[in-house]
Amino acid sequence: MADTSAAASHGQPGDVTKRDFLKLVAGAGAAIGAAAMAWPLIDSMNPSKDVLAMSSVEVDLTPIAVGQGITLMWRGKPVFVRHRTEQEIKDAEAVQLGQLIDPQADDARVKPGEKQWIVLVGICTHLGCIPTGNKPTEMRGDWGGWFCPCHGSQYDTSGRVRHGPAPANLAVPPYAFESDTKIKIG
Repeated sequence: MADTSAAASHGQPGDVTKRDFLKLVAGAGAAIGAAAMAWPLIDSMNPSKDVLAMSSVEVDLTPIAVGQGITLMWRGKPVFVRHRTEQEIKDAEAVQLGQLIDPQADDARVKPGEKQWIVLVGICTHLGCIPTGNKPTEMRGDWGGWFCPCHGSQYDTSGRVRHGPAPANLAVPPYAFESDTKIKIG
């Protein structure tokens, strides 16, 4: 009779041995350990709480009288919010697009039904200066909007560049009306 105990001690192909089990456990432990070490590094790349807090700003429009504007900070940039007069709206809508350096209709720069409010990033598109004109006592240029005293760029009441070296209109940040008297920027 043949001794089958010798064949059983070496195992047959396809049988699971202790060594295979130990390799599986060691591999799984290494993968879990690598993930546990990588997670804090990946998590540190998320924006901090102070950055998230600056990502959006709520603005109460109630104290802004017709013809006035305010300047606030959003993501480290000045933002102009102006309550436009009926005449400012008419002037902005009457402009021929062919007269503009960066043609854009007034309707594309304001929210539908809210033409009296214009919200703009207050950074000149030429060299990043901050234009004047958000306060009634400041120079507003020939078109009644904003004036960049550094190089003479002028913007109309829709924030469109009308004169000077600026190549583009003042940017319109993402914003939405939360109510008739409140907007959220960002």
